[in-house]
Amino acid sequence: MRDFAVSDDPRVQAQLDRLGTLSLPQGRIGIETIGALLERLGDPQRRLPPVFHIAGTNGKGSTCAFLRAALEAAGHKVHTFTSPHLVRFNERIRIAGKLIDDEALAALLAEVLDAAEAAGIAASFFEISTAVAFLTFAHSPADACVIEVGLGGRFDATNVLESPAVCGIASLGIDHEAFLLAAEEGAPSAPFSRIAFEKAGIAKRGVPLVTLDYTPAMNETIADQAARAGGPLVRQGREWSLHPQTEGFIYRDARGEVALPAPGLPGAHQISNAGLAVAMLRHQDAIQMSEAALASAVSSTHWPARLQPLREGPLTALLPSRAPCWLDGGHNPDAGRALASHFSASNAPIHLIIGMLANKNPAALLAPLEGRLASVTAVPVPGHPSHDVAAFAQVSDKVRPGAAANVAEALRRLPINPDAGEIVLIAGSLYLAGEVLRLNQQIPD
Repeated sequence: MRDFAVSDDPRVQAQLDRLGTLSLPQGRIGIETIGALLERLGDPQRRLPPVFHIAGTNGKGSTCAFLRAALEAAGHKVHTFTSPHLVRFNERIRIAGKLIDDEALAALLAEVLDAAEAAGIAASFFEISTAVAFLTFAHSPADACVIEVGLGGRFDATNVLESPAVCGIASLGIDHEAFLLAAEEGAPSAPFSRIAFEKAGIAKRGVPLVTLDYTPAMNETIADQAARAGGPLVRQGREWSLHPQTEGFIYRDARGEVALPAPGLPGAHQISNAGLAVAMLRHQDAIQMSEAALASAVSSTHWPARLQPLREGPLTALLPSRAPCWLDGGHNPDAGRALASHFSASNAPIHLIIGMLANKNPAALLAPLEGRLASVTAVPVPGHPSHDVAAFAQVSDKVRPGAAANVAEALRRLPINPDAGEIVLIAGSLYLAGEVLRLNQQIPD
């Protein structure tokens, strides 16, 4: 599926138009192309501050946000590279704490695209984006880099990083099956073990690989990958642990225990993401970290479109004044279970507005939430092939889904009764989430 981006700045848009023509050629996967491009640019990935490299199916973006918040709370300047963007391409690249500005972005995109064309390197959208980020970071002083894997790990463009300070793996589940579950000799055939195999491909010699606790088969696969790479494995439940409390959680490892507040990001699953970030920070030697900085970061971290309550704006103005409206970009079964867990704390009926890409499972969110749904409205995902209402009707036994041309129309037509405590949830795609934030004038900064 082709990626895209738009900008109000004509200089940036001219380069984004060039970038938008690129996609991953069918049958080509690996890090040779990004390696050749970076070599052409002087190998900027070898001149970065200490790198925190994070893979995972769900939660890696939140883990990146916790890491950045903790490092900044400790007084460090931090570069970050995350994906996808929600509204503006600039969101992917943060230089010493600030989003890359349009002038620098236009110049760097042009430099990297020109270098690829001159060398005849058929790079993809994400490979160009990665090269732009690494080139930017190599030229800008900072104390640390937080780098999020784009897809998988073993063959992801970010995996050209040779010696990060620490690597981490967040929650694992089935997603991007066409890429990550393709048959390959020497790779596990069981789906969840194969996902673990791909994500653990970021392991490096001598670099701690910090993970959550998964199924025994997945743990074994990750341990094999870490041993093959020659990196120490730091696993939850063995080298570190989390213990939820009434108003926070206790983190423990061989160095002792730390009492931490409840995460600022909503959802019980955010304790795992915060714990993973803490474990990564405490199992690397490049940067010192105080317990006060950890506590400050856990409580203050924010990350858009992950169980985000929408504030007053043009979209939410279409609802009754007391109707809470939540936004989440989740689109796979793990995300559905996280949403169901979060909303299980109350009996409030949920009006779900859902837009989901055509290559995603329409039952991923409906199945975990179905017992709570007051209504389901299917909307298209702007600019992308997406499921129509018929796809959701096939997996919904208790609610008959309706359809709307867009989110605004769906909100206007909701049969919501705020006096009954009903809530609205807009979910199913990060692309849809970005459009919602744009229309509600909540541009991520």
